[in-house]
Formats: sequence, C-alpha cells, structure tokens
Amino acid sequence: MTATRPSNEPSIRQYLEHPRGGPTVLRIVLGTQLRRLRESQGITREAAGDSIRGSHAKISRLELGRVGYKERDVADLLSLYGVTDETERADFLKLARQANTPGWWHRYADVLPGWFETLVGLEEAASVIRTYEVQFVPGLLQTEEYARAVIRLGHPRASGVEVERRVALRMERQHLLSGPNPPRLWAVVDEAALRRPLGGAEVMSRQLERLIEAAAMPNVTLQVAPFSVGGLATAGGPVTILRFLEPDLPDIVYLEQLTSSLYLDKQDDVDNYLAVMDRLSAEAEPPVRTPGFLREFLKHLS
Repeated sequence: MTATRPSNEPSIRQYLEHPRGGPTVLRIVLGTQLRRLRESQGITREAAGDSIRGSHAKISRLELGRVGYKERDVADLLSLYGVTDETERADFLKLARQANTPGWWHRYADVLPGWFETLVGLEEAASVIRTYEVQFVPGLLQTEEYARAVIRLGHPRASGVEVERRVALRMERQHLLSGPNPPRLWAVVDEAALRRPLGGAEVMSRQLERLIEAAAMPNVTLQVAPFSVGGLATAGGPVTILRFLEPDLPDIVYLEQLTSSLYLDKQDDVDNYLAVMDRLSAEAEPPVRTPGFLREFLKHLS
C-alpha cells in the first residue's frame, strides 16, 4: 500500500523550497514526517529499527531530530512505510542531505557541546524567543566584555584562547536579531542580574547601555522584574521558550544547567512553562518603563 499524507499536512517540498533555520530544524522536520508515515502504517519503532539494522531507541532519536540521517536509512524507512513515488522519495533524500549539512556554528565545534548546539540551531528558526533570566543578562543581549566575564565565571579552567572562542560564538549568535526576518525576542530580566556588576562597574555600565539600545529595537521586548514585586512566578531558574512558524515544529522549552540542558516539547510541559512565563511578564514592570529603570541603575554605577 502506498502511504498517503493528509491534504492539510505540509509537504517535504515546502521545506526544500523555503528552508529556514539550518540543519537542526530540518532534522526535526524530517523526523516528524517519517514518524507520521510510520504511525499511519501502524508500524512499531521496533520494526522500523529492524529495517535499518538499529533499535527502537535509534528510531526515537531520529524522529526527534536529535541525530543525523544516513540516506540509506531514509530510503529503507520509506520503502517500509510504502512510499514508492520516486519524486517524493527524492525529496525526502534531498532533505536528509540538507539536514546533514553543517550549520555556521560547526566551526565552533571545539567549544560547542552537543546539548547547546541544538539551541543555536533552534534560535535560527524561531519566530519568537521568550526568556527569563535570574543571574545574568540574556546571552543574545550581552556585550562582548560582559560575555567574557560570564564565560570566565562558568569556565574557570578554560584557557584564554577557549574563552575568546566562546565569546566569538556568543557574538555571532546575536546576528540573528538584526538580520533578515529576525525573531521577536521577549526577555524578562530579574533585577538581581542588573545590579550584579559582573566584570566591574565599567563593563556593567556598557552592558546597561546596550540593553537600553536593545529595548528600542522593534523586535525586542525587554522587561525588568524588580525586587519590589516580591515572590515571582518562577520555575526556579532561567527558562527559554522557542516558538516557530513551521507547523511541524512544536513550541520547545529550553532549560540550561551547568553542564547539560533539557529540551521539553510535550504539550503539558510547554503549557506549564508558558503559564509561568505569562505570569512573569504580567508581574514584571511594563516594557515602556524599562529604559527608565536601566538609566537609574546606570546612575548608581557612575
């Protein structure tokens, strides 16, 4: 039986003609499409794994977009799922090749752990990035000097060369905010992060000035959660939620830890964190008051 796709589902051809977000997103798209095909045919992950000489765990990783695809595996899975149309098979294989193409961040592989590489790829495809920061200014809004101080704090044993590589990576990540079709960044920053003079008063002064500039950008919404608010609806640490225009990409919650991270995309988890983020945004000072708050902080540093 030839597999068919419901008419309201996006086709692989759409992603080939309008790519956005690099290989990370394409892997997720390809995995989602293959999962739908497998489920439509009533095939288990175990059976799919057997067909490519792997396990059900490998199929799970492939369908989540966590690993790259071998073209032979894609071809074997398409045959198992009943996809016989040569044009459609060719589109799948072309997408697999594109999904294996290294992103710009590949040249920073020496300082970019796999768990963080996924975030960089997702940022490239996001239409909205919502973030709450407790200790530091969000990475997408850090100055070079401030980023260097943060990186040294988190990597005390890193060499000077490694620190500079990490700083360069962070600065390059920021290009997406001023590039074509930039995402909307909506950041809530705890007052504690702004009052902590990381790197010294001069570094912090320049960082606050950078935030004032960022608050004026049309695609940036910046809020301060002041001490006066009292107990905030927090998740216990920094949270980032990424939203995408692509229908195959669900909202993803990113939770960073010291040497690892969590990516949550189950609807219940995402809804819980969205509710927390909405409450944080409601309790924080309105964006229109952000420049005034930041200028007050600057006065105390000067």
